[in-house]
Amino acid sequence: MEILKTSTQWAKDEVFSSVFFILFGVLFILATIGFWQLGKTEVARAFIYPTLVAGSLLLMAGISFTMSNKKRLSDFETEYNVNPSAFIKAEIARTEKTMWEYKNIAMKVLPLIVVVAALLIVFIDKPIWRAISMTLIAMLLCMISIDSLALSRMKKYHKELKQAESQHQD
Repeated sequence: MEILKTSTQWAKDEVFSSVFFILFGVLFILATIGFWQLGKTEVARAFIYPTLVAGSLLLMAGISFTMSNKKRLSDFETEYNVNPSAFIKAEIARTEKTMWEYKNIAMKVLPLIVVVAALLIVFIDKPIWRAISMTLIAMLLCMISIDSLALSRMKKYHKELKQAESQHQD
């Protein structure tokens, strides 16, 4: 029963973490409004669409993650009560897959995209491409920050699941 509390707390933490995607999305959209209303130069005007797209993507991701984690939260108790061992095994498999995705996508691919975007800033002299690159870097750094914290929580949760699995087998 202790693992159910741990799983529930982990899901609540993930819902809270998802709110940061929404917060960053709102900030990007506010930046869009600022560039649209106050931008007088070509460079400032070039940021309007990239920040709007980035803000929209972050908002959609945050809302999606919030909804999926709230659903997972409501399903935990039912799944655990039906078969605690199967619940633990399924969660272990899911956390292993998710940790692999975090390690290989969020911590390797996204930083590589940041490097490519930084190179575009240096080598391309068009305001729109610079704005796209800078916005992409800002958005990806937000995502990497949130995902690195989520990976840390996931590792801790996975470790607790493994301990619960060994106790269930005894």
